[in-house]
Amino acid sequence: MKHFFLFLSLATVLISCGVKVPYTTQIRDEFTLDTDEKMRQVQFYTSHTIILNQEKRDDSQNTTQNGTLVASSSSERESIVIPGMTKCIFEGFGPKGEVQVRFEVGDGKILTFATKTEGSSVKRYYFDADWNSQGGPKMKYGENTYKIDLMRGAPRSAHLLVVKKRLQKTKRKERVVRGLKV
Repeated sequence: MKHFFLFLSLATVLISCGVKVPYTTQIRDEFTLDTDEKMRQVQFYTSHTIILNQEKRDDSQNTTQNGTLVASSSSERESIVIPGMTKCIFEGFGPKGEVQVRFEVGDGKILTFATKTEGSSVKRYYFDADWNSQGGPKMKYGENTYKIDLMRGAPRSAHLLVVKKRLQKTKRKERVVRGLKV
């Protein structure tokens, strides 16, 4: 009997855990997530790693006081890595219904996720950037423009996830009737 109650309690715990599922237009409609207020109550996650790279180069040619020609070059690199399953919060809706999320505090430090136009009626919200930009895909993050690293991570297939759980309450009452004695 102890094993039965142990199994029953373990099953209850496992069933009550939430599962990360893609945020889709179907989930949006099912939970009527059409206002900023409702969306701010939802915890979002990224499905895949997204890496943004920025490189600043400064090339200059000068002459020193003694007449030596100096060609100097300096570069500075910054990478922003957003690992898969990173938590993010809703920031706002874009002009075409895109979902803008924030991973950190700062002006303009948001990523945009939009539905793709082709495919079925149930659409996921995929990472959105300027994929056709000359020199590779780019996006503005904060004050700077970053190139999207296509070699590491999976930015094209990155989409938003939400935790969804199904709560089912069952109230059960049981009593044993002892019967009546004459």
